[in-house]
Amino acid sequence: MLRPRLVGLLLVLITLLVYQPVCRYSFVVYDDDDYVTENPVVQNGLKWAGVKWAFTTWHASNWHPLTWLSHMLDCEMFGPNAGVYRTGNVAFHFRGAEWVLCVYPAGAHHLVNVLFHAANVVLLFALLLRLTGALWPGAFVAALFAWHPLHVESVAWISERKDVLSTFFALLALLSYTRFVEESKARSPKSKVYYALALLTFALGLMSKPMLVTLPFVMLLLDYWPLKRVTSDRWQVAGVLRLALEKWPFFLLAIVSGIVTFLAQRHGEAIVSLAKVSLRYRLENAPVAVVRYLLKMIWPADLAVIYPMPDKIPVFAVAAAVAALMLISAAAWVVRRHRPYFLVGWLWFLGTLVPVIGLVQVGGAALADRYTYIPSIGVFVTAAFGLRDLAGRFPISKVPGTAVAGLTLAGCLLLTGNQLRCWRDSETLFRHALAVTKDNYIAHVNLGVALDQQGRYAEALAEYRKAAELAPERYQIYNNLGNLLDKMGKPDEALTEYRHAVRLKPELPVLHDGLGSVLVELGCFSEAMNEFTMAAHLDPTYPWTYWEMGKSLLKQGRDAEAMGCFHQALRLDPDNFKILAYTARVLAADENPEIRNGKTAVALATRANILTGGIQPLVLDVLGMACAETGDFTNAEAAARQALAIAIAAKMNHLEGMQQRLKLYQNQQPWRESFLFTNAPAKN
Repeated sequence: MLRPRLVGLLLVLITLLVYQPVCRYSFVVYDDDDYVTENPVVQNGLKWAGVKWAFTTWHASNWHPLTWLSHMLDCEMFGPNAGVYRTGNVAFHFRGAEWVLCVYPAGAHHLVNVLFHAANVVLLFALLLRLTGALWPGAFVAALFAWHPLHVESVAWISERKDVLSTFFALLALLSYTRFVEESKARSPKSKVYYALALLTFALGLMSKPMLVTLPFVMLLLDYWPLKRVTSDRWQVAGVLRLALEKWPFFLLAIVSGIVTFLAQRHGEAIVSLAKVSLRYRLENAPVAVVRYLLKMIWPADLAVIYPMPDKIPVFAVAAAVAALMLISAAAWVVRRHRPYFLVGWLWFLGTLVPVIGLVQVGGAALADRYTYIPSIGVFVTAAFGLRDLAGRFPISKVPGTAVAGLTLAGCLLLTGNQLRCWRDSETLFRHALAVTKDNYIAHVNLGVALDQQGRYAEALAEYRKAAELAPERYQIYNNLGNLLDKMGKPDEALTEYRHAVRLKPELPVLHDGLGSVLVELGCFSEAMNEFTMAAHLDPTYPWTYWEMGKSLLKQGRDAEAMGCFHQALRLDPDNFKILAYTARVLAADENPEIRNGKTAVALATRANILTGGIQPLVLDVLGMACAETGDFTNAEAAARQALAIAIAAKMNHLEGMQQRLKLYQNQQPWRESFLFTNAPAKN
């Protein structure tokens, strides 16, 4: 027992050492905003309201409540970091100042991913050791799983917590299933306990990532080898049916999870229709994608976070891929009696890839490195046990086999270290993707977002323009262009881009809101209200429409109507800190005395401050305005000082207003301002 433990410890230590650089990396603009940095429910930590949200939401086009809970727990445990800030892709302007969104330290989130990956390495090693009793082949499989560069994406990408978390539960389920089989053979009553444990951990895995729907089929494969529950040289139909029936609760959970996932992805418009990606294209892409996955496992070069779908797949590529898959499948079947691991490993790889080979097309990628996290285990098993058997045929020396294994692992470590560096930040990640792929409009868009957030507007604009050339039908690109041009002080040009986005996707309320907001800037209030009205008609539950309406009405001097809109927005989303803070600002500082209500302003600003962990400078600034309106200048001054200190540390611009307000509070005076379209200077 000592040797396996030492091997397991060595696997963990090397894995932690290899992946430790990610703890210094940042969040990326691709999905991390949805999962953490711009998700107020997650950033609020592990609260009862968040737990309910996790189990009822289809946010990010998925139902994976345990993944949400794990991110919430990170935020709860590690807390906010006042020294780390970023600007979101959608800026919220207050007289020229942007909202600056606080985020939690990325390193802590990365560390949790790495720890889960290390745990998965140990669990996989323990599983193979229990199933086969083969120490070194099992260790080789675990090492390949731990250090293969294809798995960098699943570990280094915070949004892929669902990969490492679901695999953790999947391996626990397979270990429990293995114990169930052992106890069943011994006719032990413990078998029911292990069966229930396997079912429970499978359910937890599905609640982390629904890709695990194929796990019951993996259990059937293990029944064939190495558990040998199918005793004949031939596949016995009756025996297989009996084993499948034994697992009916697992198959039922898989079916339910598949249905829920399909509904969630359709609700989030993640599923691409047959009109956009034909059935023929999908059938052509599937075998090509499988072969590309296999080749990247053997020769992991030119790895990228996004692989764009080609416009057309050459016939010869499809034919070659089909031929290769048929040849490998035939070989696995032929040698199944003496090399059963070949068939099991190959079918593990093919079977667990089925949900992600593009037959149900989600997003615009042809394949993704992260999808190999579990399927690759099958290929690694075939390679490890094949190498063992090959070495056994030459008993004179084990040096060649050991050398091959050692060089393979050394190569993996080197390539994984190189690939990890690509995940240092968003700009590095997407520049690398553009360097190793062609016509990658998604990479251009995300690079544009990264540059936009750094204030490099001209470079961001160029990236968006390139993306628009490659994918002129994508409304998101024109919406990004509109946002950026508006930020650059070019509302006329932004208007053109927003109109184009609306023409491409007229049923999306956020696009009408964007168009309406730039029309307000241009003073076209009537046309802007038409856009807001259309957005409200399309989705009466969308709070931002009423927020935009309220701002438009404020600029027209219709303050009472504006407050009605703000309160409607808060009824729809009572925990939205941006709407809370803006409403509090109007109630605290509007020069119209009939609108001001200091007590309500304090309540709203306090709520916003709690939701943002007390470190959001512009929320603290608003809290100071609200306290001053009630005559509480002591707390107003304290909030203003804290807001100014954080803003200076975050290197925010436009600090003059905060400094002016602090001086007023020191002189026992409240802050007053006009929200009229005239952009009149603040009044003291």
